[in-house]
Amino acid sequence: MSLLEINNLNKAFGGLSAVLNFNFHMEKGELVGLIGPNGAGKTTVFNLITGVYKPDKGSIRFSDKNIQGLAPYTICARGIARTFQNIRLFNDLSVLDNVKIAAHKDVPYGLLTAIMRTPSFFKGEAIIEQQAMKYLEIFKLADKRDELARNLPYGEQRRLEIARALATKPTLLILDEPAAGMNPYETNELMELIAWIRKDFDLTILLIEHDMSLVMGVCERIYVLDYGSIIAEGVPQEIRNNKKVIEAYLGEEVE
Repeated sequence: MSLLEINNLNKAFGGLSAVLNFNFHMEKGELVGLIGPNGAGKTTVFNLITGVYKPDKGSIRFSDKNIQGLAPYTICARGIARTFQNIRLFNDLSVLDNVKIAAHKDVPYGLLTAIMRTPSFFKGEAIIEQQAMKYLEIFKLADKRDELARNLPYGEQRRLEIARALATKPTLLILDEPAAGMNPYETNELMELIAWIRKDFDLTILLIEHDMSLVMGVCERIYVLDYGSIIAEGVPQEIRNNKKVIEAYLGEEVE
């Protein structure tokens, strides 16, 4: 059984089908790309997987359990974390607190303990802070721990968002255009980082990205979406030479 298996997924907004008969699977440990022209439905697929939208039809199974229609926090608790195309940090909180919030999913104390500020609360908070600092060190943000998230440069905000997602201890990490707004040097660093965290954290990674050098450089398999439907699936070399993919991006040749 695949780690993530999607069958005949459909989602329409009004009379427009954003996702149509979408079929997809990922095995544990894979790094898979989902690409397509603007408006193809890629982020809608991510929103369906993570519970932001509820599907009109179809099934989504993760670790052999149905997750379609579950709340986002429930899906996160089951092991799926994501980043966003438009960065969504807690801008008025510190860098450290952004990561601590994600790590609080596994706090070793209850609500009453938190209200009463018992020794167990402070011990639990110390554990959470230690875990959060580990992620900040990995992403070279430890020296910015007390900085407000809004004050970070764009590239560091991207790294902070990935660190926050990892702090939920996911099995499947979903990255929505992580290289958006990055220069070629930053993108190359990101490529190395994605490959490293996949191995070091034993992750399965699903990636949406417009930067083809990043997609072709890290993904083992690629799905191509156009007008809400899969038009191609295969290894990078197959996708690069696929006629339907070329037409979807560049248009058909005029006779």
